[in-house]
Amino acid sequence: MARTIYASVVQTCTQSYDLEATLQKLEQLTRLARERDRSQLAVFPEAFIGGYPKFSTFGSVVGERSPEGREEYLRYHNAAIEIPSLATDRIEAISKETNVFLVVGVIERDGGTLYCTAIFVSPSEGLLGKHRKVLPTASERLIWGQGDGSTLPVFERSFMASGESDGSRITTKISAAICWENYMPLLRNHYYSLGTQLYCAPTVDARPQWQHSMIHIALEGRCFVLSACQYAEERHYPDTHAVANTETRKPGNVVIAGGSVIISPLGKVLAGPLRDREDVLTAELDLDDVVRGKFDLDVVGNYARPDIFRVQGNVQ
Repeated sequence: MARTIYASVVQTCTQSYDLEATLQKLEQLTRLARERDRSQLAVFPEAFIGGYPKFSTFGSVVGERSPEGREEYLRYHNAAIEIPSLATDRIEAISKETNVFLVVGVIERDGGTLYCTAIFVSPSEGLLGKHRKVLPTASERLIWGQGDGSTLPVFERSFMASGESDGSRITTKISAAICWENYMPLLRNHYYSLGTQLYCAPTVDARPQWQHSMIHIALEGRCFVLSACQYAEERHYPDTHAVANTETRKPGNVVIAGGSVIISPLGKVLAGPLRDREDVLTAELDLDDVVRGKFDLDVVGNYARPDIFRVQGNVQ
């Protein structure tokens, strides 16, 4: 029996902080992944719903916050979603209608605090859970709270084996680490220890160096890495949004350049990196490649030395 599935990374961005327009884009691109590429799982970028406010300062310097910055935070807060909510109901419906398992980066609103979050949505079971970014990077800490050890799941789910007509299903394990969380060795080790096989990495890091990190993680964890990056131009933001240079403001100026990629457990690039446009990348994943890779490197098994090194468990 073939032990392969089709999985996608979706390179796209928020539509002008407009929730309805962004959900429409999610539906359109999920259907594209399913109908064009036969995809069974699709990963959307960090902060896809709610938006990544690149270049925004929120009127803050050390020791001072401006009234205008508070108004900007209010607008950003209003663009975020609660979990669960009518917005997640809509995502559940899209997943069910297309039969695509979704991993979606969202800005989560919980009271007065925002979190950079990834949600996991199953076609048959709906909203399974979420992962909150445990440590926002640099100025992100001004607008996003820190996640904790209570949202670090690895979900085990089954998919129809691609190319099989007898209803055969295969099981895999799915996790998500958001953007620079992927530079946290102990967070990666946590997911490896729980057996992640589809390591999802929603991001907005469009630097070429990001590709090296994704290849390293695939090799280190002997897992498939699915990194979905935003691609955004100035036209995707409200007209009042901050830009890199007000003198050169143009709708087509690139704000986030993409770089989405899918990598095998032995470090082979299966799709991407995609740059300079919104689109969907899809690859057929042979889940037996995870075991083939661990033949000579299992960092939580045959390549671990617990007699020398000890890692403290996750604190709930």
